[in-house]
Amino acid sequence: MPDNPTIATLPDSQGHNHSADVQLNQPQCDSTKPNDIRPNAIKPSAIEPSAVKHESVAAEQKQKVIFIGLPRTGTTSVSVALLEQGLKVAHMAFTKEAFMQADAISDAPCFSDFKQLDGLFPKAKFVYLDRELDSWVASMQMLLSRMLPHLDAKTGRFHPIMKRSFRHSFGVGLVENPQDEQHLIDCYQRHKTEVVNYFAGRHDFLSIDVSRQGALGQLLSLMGLASAENQQNFPKLNVGRNVASWDEYKHPNKISANASGPDKRKFFDYKL
Repeated sequence: MPDNPTIATLPDSQGHNHSADVQLNQPQCDSTKPNDIRPNAIKPSAIEPSAVKHESVAAEQKQKVIFIGLPRTGTTSVSVALLEQGLKVAHMAFTKEAFMQADAISDAPCFSDFKQLDGLFPKAKFVYLDRELDSWVASMQMLLSRMLPHLDAKTGRFHPIMKRSFRHSFGVGLVENPQDEQHLIDCYQRHKTEVVNYFAGRHDFLSIDVSRQGALGQLLSLMGLASAENQQNFPKLNVGRNVASWDEYKHPNKISANASGPDKRKFFDYKL
């Protein structure tokens, strides 16, 4: 997750009807409630009927990889690594067009919307990004300390899709202290359990820790871009308090999160 607050903004002057695209629901992670994990969801039932009409369009797109790890699990590292492999990459995607143009998409809304995106992109591969929990919590607390003012439902300047993802996965705006250590641990564990259960037995799913030896090689093998013996490693980016912004990386294959297409800046019309 980049730390530059301007990357997630969408000025109102673009005339986008955010209220038509965003459904703010109860958070996925509320540490005051017991886990409500649904086992092995079946793909057709994972999306609202209104979203099914997009499948024929998505099916015509070439294979995609969608990263569904939470923020601060290496989303910038994987995005930069795949740019260097010649792929078109969207680090966050707030429009249908961004998803259509990109070969690889990460961060918001992928970590919160993976079930719906699985239905829309049936040929996509999904990659969960894991991380040692203690270091993730500290990093996430740092990130939220900078992001929370911009995630406010009414006054925050972040894009409504990003607000929805953080509301759904971290209870931002719904819990008293989203930075609470135990709350974040619950959020991480709940998300991981739901992902693992949902993709159990699937051959189009991979779980990696970008800090581990050979992790990039594993990813490239899944994508058919390298042999299974490949031992490439990911670049170490966004480490500690030296938070690198996605905006700092200049590359012709970067896809704007707010890419405009035939539907202008419309997002998919599913509900979480």
